[in-house]
Amino acid sequence: MKKQTEFKNTEIGRIPKDWEVVRLDELGELQYGYTASAIDKDTGKKLLRITDIGDDGQVVWKNVPHCEISQSNYKKYKLSIGDILFARIGATTGKSTYINKEINGVFASYLIRFKPLVPNLSTEFLYYCTQSNLYWNQVHRKKEGQLKKGLNAKILAGLIFPLPPLPEQQKIAEILSTVDEVIEKLDDSIEKTERLKKGLMHELLTKGIGHKEFKDTAIGRIPKEWEVKKIVDLFKVETGTTPSTRQKEYWDRGNVIWITPADMSKLNGKICIKDSERKITDKGLKETNLILMPIGSIIISTRAPVGYVAVIRESATFNQGCKGLIPRNTDEINSEFYTYYLLSKKKTLENLSGGSTFKELSKNTLENLIIPLPSLPEQQKIAEILSTVDKRLELLRSKKEKLERIKKGLMNELLTGQRRVKILES
Repeated sequence: MKKQTEFKNTEIGRIPKDWEVVRLDELGELQYGYTASAIDKDTGKKLLRITDIGDDGQVVWKNVPHCEISQSNYKKYKLSIGDILFARIGATTGKSTYINKEINGVFASYLIRFKPLVPNLSTEFLYYCTQSNLYWNQVHRKKEGQLKKGLNAKILAGLIFPLPPLPEQQKIAEILSTVDEVIEKLDDSIEKTERLKKGLMHELLTKGIGHKEFKDTAIGRIPKEWEVKKIVDLFKVETGTTPSTRQKEYWDRGNVIWITPADMSKLNGKICIKDSERKITDKGLKETNLILMPIGSIIISTRAPVGYVAVIRESATFNQGCKGLIPRNTDEINSEFYTYYLLSKKKTLENLSGGSTFKELSKNTLENLIIPLPSLPEQQKIAEILSTVDKRLELLRSKKEKLERIKKGLMNELLTGQRRVKILES
């Protein structure tokens, strides 16, 4: 018969009776980082900074800069396997990362290093604790009071953590690191697929498919068979507005999609939009200057920021931060193709925008933007190829999100002992 776990109540909540609760300074020592400037020259010595640590605690080491440092200081601040680094200031206060491989580098002054000094500790287990609510609940409480100026070694030293027997720590860390390894592989696949998409967009949107002859135009070298048009030749350009928020009948129980740049910022790489956070009523649509865009129209953010582009999959209207492009002739226009094309021209659109407080792309400038016109079948084929890559990206991102949810649930259960791991006796 399986033995039931007995629990006890502690300062950090309910944990198994055979676990301890310990302060961080009972487990090791804390050290402030090295004051140095990052340099472009490869000195062979990396300088890990707050900004190099991602929200998920990961570090992309190839992007970490180098620094000049004496041999004595290098020895004092050298990163070692098992170190945990904490960000001590600013918006990143409390963020941590774990050194799990040999690194020729040191840590910068806005970081605090924890170095273990006791034999009964898995620092990888402790690192996962610093990614959990057990840690963040304490940090957020400190932020409301003494943490206004950041995190210091004294505050860190007083934080408390659960401490299971060492074999259980190691098993918990092994389970969570296995999930992290799968997430890391998905990240690599996403990065490779994004590079593939970027290369395909450049190739297909400038050279097309199977062309042998090219010509020089106002938008560069393109296939000889392609035409060059202004946006206004192919699309009717519409502007949006915000109905008065004082008129409750324009907003209460609204059912008409009303798109803003904020809605478009949540697309996460998708090129289709079919919903919005806020909706207006039929009365709001009729009594204001709003245009109801038909399915298949393109919407582009032209203010704060410039350059989000998507195809409308449900009839929709939009605010003054966007422009709408309605195809004049659907027999020669594939909206997905032009969505990809405009997305590839984000930098151009930003450069064409004016304004001192914030950039805005005017209707006239957008209408006069020169764009290519391939045959409809070629537009469709190019859009289909790029859409296939997008579906692959969406699948990978969905898998990553699912795994992150699984990991979060596992952390909540494993790090509190609500789910016990099986330790094989040797």
